[in-house]
Amino acid sequence: MTARDAAVCALIACRKGGAWSDGALKELLTGMERRDAALASRLCYGVLQNRMLLDYWITAFTKGKLQPAVLDILRLALYQLRFMDKIPASAAVNEAVEQAKRLANPAAARLVNGVLRSMLRATLPMPEDMATKYSHPQALVDLLTEQYGAETTERLLQSHNEAPQTVLQVNTLVSDTQQVLNALEQQGAQAQRHPWLGDCITVSGTGNLEQLDAYKNGWFYAQDAAAKLAVSAAQLQSGMNVLDCCAAPGGKSFAAAIAMHNEGKLFSCDIHPHKLKLIKNGASRLHISIISMRLQDASQPVTEWEGKMDAVLADVPCSGLGVIRKKPDIRYKELGQTERLPELQRAILTQQASYVKPGGVLIYSTCTVLRRENEAVAEQFLKDNPDFSAETVHYPAQSGIEDAAMTTLLPCDHGTDGFFICKFRRKA
Repeated sequence: MTARDAAVCALIACRKGGAWSDGALKELLTGMERRDAALASRLCYGVLQNRMLLDYWITAFTKGKLQPAVLDILRLALYQLRFMDKIPASAAVNEAVEQAKRLANPAAARLVNGVLRSMLRATLPMPEDMATKYSHPQALVDLLTEQYGAETTERLLQSHNEAPQTVLQVNTLVSDTQQVLNALEQQGAQAQRHPWLGDCITVSGTGNLEQLDAYKNGWFYAQDAAAKLAVSAAQLQSGMNVLDCCAAPGGKSFAAAIAMHNEGKLFSCDIHPHKLKLIKNGASRLHISIISMRLQDASQPVTEWEGKMDAVLADVPCSGLGVIRKKPDIRYKELGQTERLPELQRAILTQQASYVKPGGVLIYSTCTVLRRENEAVAEQFLKDNPDFSAETVHYPAQSGIEDAAMTTLLPCDHGTDGFFICKFRRKA
């Protein structure tokens, strides 16, 4: 399968079955050469990031409703023509025509050829509205503008369409940063130390990370800097009792175990059995032995944990609007489905608070940028739980993140995922 075929198949899977792009790509890219896998990923994500803009242009050059597969093929080809300078126009057009023959019919192939060649001769106009220009539904643009204003919202939307850094956390239990850097460079990856976060590396040109020897050896795992900061805020130490209540796929549990030097007790919970298997496999690969997994609804009580935890990490279910850079399809989900999330988030936070021992720490975090899921939930928690107080988190000096008890990170300002971190301490 070529990179373009993998990309269009992923787009079709997303459209037909509601698949998430990262999951569809992972299945399609298995066994593919690293360069081809990287190209397929960029093509698929690029189309999803610019889908409304691409459709705006395509509509201007077509009449009537297009066959869905033909529209996917046109989007993919037009993305290459408009956004990728290193791909020859002839290659993009010819491959699109061949895909139309295989996935549609000869008549569709002639249409694809004619439309794309007409576009090559024309100047494509840029829409004035932010929704179409940055391919975000108008309802989402309105919601963000209400909270952040037009200027910050535009920068945020623009950042959602930029390629995010891949950040690797070094597993200092079995390796060190320099050793991982050397191993990555030997396998052709472009790797460097993270500019302000210790024991972290940024990489590009890796393709499927799981094929790298350093990954198989358990020397690193992928995790955004924002998630690492949420764990660092807890200031974990060896020998502690720690609970990660919504742990899958395990990144924060792994960061916690490494911070604890693999000494103590770490309980990693999730409501989905298959996700616990991901944590188990990850811990085994990383040589982590202190994790105990439990199938558990975070909003339901566990009597034996009450008042026993030195720290609880509550990275709760959320709208996910902070990770649109990595999961571009999130922007197209119905916002109405997220309106009741604060109710669940408050229930989880209240339940998890009961497990924190006097003097212990509770970290509340989300991967969204909406105040109703972030500050509003945290502020209500403080009103309802007077035995907890907010505590300032100190961030790396070079990060540009101001020290605060409640912090919302934005990709356009901090280069991280959109993320919220809040630290509470139970009064002694």
